[in-house]
Amino acid sequence: MDHKMIAKQFLITGIIMAVIAMGLSILFRIQLAWPDKNFPFLETFLGKWAEGGRIKSDFYLALVTIHGTIMVFFVLTAGLSGTFSNLLIPLQIGARDMASPFLNMLSYWFFFMACVVMMSSFFIQTGPASGGWTVYPPLSALPTAIPGSGLGMTLWLVSMVLFVASSLMGGINYVSTILNMRTKGMDLWKMPLTIWAFFLTAILGILSFPVLVAGVVLLVFDRSFGTSFYLSDIVMGTTILPNEGGSPILWQHLFWFLGHPEVYIVIMPALGISSEVISVNSRKPIFGYHAMVYSLIGITVLSFIVWGHHMFVTGMNPLLGGVFMITTLIIAVPSAVKTFNYLATLWRGNIRFTPAMLFAIGLVSFFISGGLTGIFLGNASLDINLHDTYFVVAHFHLVMGSAAIFGMLAGVYHWFPKMFGKMMNAKLGYLHFWLTFIAAYLVFFPLHFLGLDGVPRRYYAFTEFEFMKKWLTVNVFVTWAAILAALAQVAFLFNFFYSIFKGKVAPQNPWESNTLEWTAPVEHLHGNWPGEIPTVYRWPYDYSKPGHDADFIPQTVPFSQTMSSNLPHDFEGNAEAEKIQQDWEIANPVVENKG
Repeated sequence: MDHKMIAKQFLITGIIMAVIAMGLSILFRIQLAWPDKNFPFLETFLGKWAEGGRIKSDFYLALVTIHGTIMVFFVLTAGLSGTFSNLLIPLQIGARDMASPFLNMLSYWFFFMACVVMMSSFFIQTGPASGGWTVYPPLSALPTAIPGSGLGMTLWLVSMVLFVASSLMGGINYVSTILNMRTKGMDLWKMPLTIWAFFLTAILGILSFPVLVAGVVLLVFDRSFGTSFYLSDIVMGTTILPNEGGSPILWQHLFWFLGHPEVYIVIMPALGISSEVISVNSRKPIFGYHAMVYSLIGITVLSFIVWGHHMFVTGMNPLLGGVFMITTLIIAVPSAVKTFNYLATLWRGNIRFTPAMLFAIGLVSFFISGGLTGIFLGNASLDINLHDTYFVVAHFHLVMGSAAIFGMLAGVYHWFPKMFGKMMNAKLGYLHFWLTFIAAYLVFFPLHFLGLDGVPRRYYAFTEFEFMKKWLTVNVFVTWAAILAALAQVAFLFNFFYSIFKGKVAPQNPWESNTLEWTAPVEHLHGNWPGEIPTVYRWPYDYSKPGHDADFIPQTVPFSQTMSSNLPHDFEGNAEAEKIQQDWEIANPVVENKG
């Protein structure tokens, strides 16, 4: 039940699921690059799904579906939030553990069961779900539509309900811990930006995930009990089905009401982690702390009123499309605030290029380049041309996939000493960063051009249409880049597991950081601190303060010990403290060097 152990469980499960999802993506990239070739090793791996060494078209859809589901939900949601919310919330706010350690443990085991149920669908006769990771009806609502609509889809739905239960138990725990269990002196404006990000992410999850469960329940009714929530006027083969009055658009509303906050559930913890890593390794206070918090709050509120931009081509009223377009473009403002503040923090900083810092800067790069293409897709008139093309795939893999993964990796490199008491190898970290960074751009940047030419996503082969054939060479290039990206992860996996057992023992505060978690001993103990929990006196970003001998002042150092570097705004209007500071300054006048 110890939160640090649960964080490790989430992380290692997330890593295993990420390896599986990356393997699936390599399989379908091979199909896209060489659609007419046979690869005997595929039949060895996949059996009847790849007879003669070519992946079947049904199974191709299943690969795409499960890859997307694992990455979005199991790696970027549970792996990222589950790991770092669990590890850092009690340690950074000064709590012994979570509000409910038992509920916390349950949230991991529900997540683990969701993973097992999802993966079990590869071992059934009809194969895994194959309706895309968004499982749109009617493919998902008619069990006999295609092989992947049968038992595999049922397992997908069960897995997602288990996953949502896990997320809700975690989220309720995180919110109640942050609100009720902060140590003495830790008010909301002294919390690190990581904690703000985890707090708002948990609120997003609590409010949006139940909507998906409601949608899933209605889908189960359609599949098994003959209702017509999502079905109407369907012909199967030569049979006219009796369903009337339903609408598949209802599923899109319910799914994207979760699906768009989900994008921010994925990226906000990564942004919080990057704020911490960039500030620590720039040796500078984070630029615009309050603006960063307000931008996170702005993203949280606005993310609930933009879901319709996924549905511009559903025939929605153009006026409503205009409303969703405006809210989508407005949400770019808080995102831009965060980007500019990162760049301002880096500007003229005394930067230490640790592997964590490189991954955090990589996140900023992907967030900018992927975010810019979001402006195209958020514009209703442009989106009608770009919708469901490779442009969309390129956009969200940069801004959500790559950026969030880089934030997660920054967190792993930065807090590895806290999790395992060992240091990771920096040289392997640099190799991992450069190969992954270059390969990710080589994979996703060219896909924008396919999308601009109208190449649709989810197609099994691009040899059927004349205008798509010219893109075959680009697909070969992208596939080789994806294989390079996969190989780069071998460096990380070796570094990670080797360092756990054989790494150099970590000092207590390896990065000379100010936050509370580095005051806890390296040896793990249940309760985090022997004796009293430290008291907090200052915000977490007092780096390179003029007048202080060291370039960092931990949150636990009282202002009475740093008289030479205190500034008027440090006291937050505390008249007594200001008076003591003024008396000290009168008694110790600063002698200017005139020479």
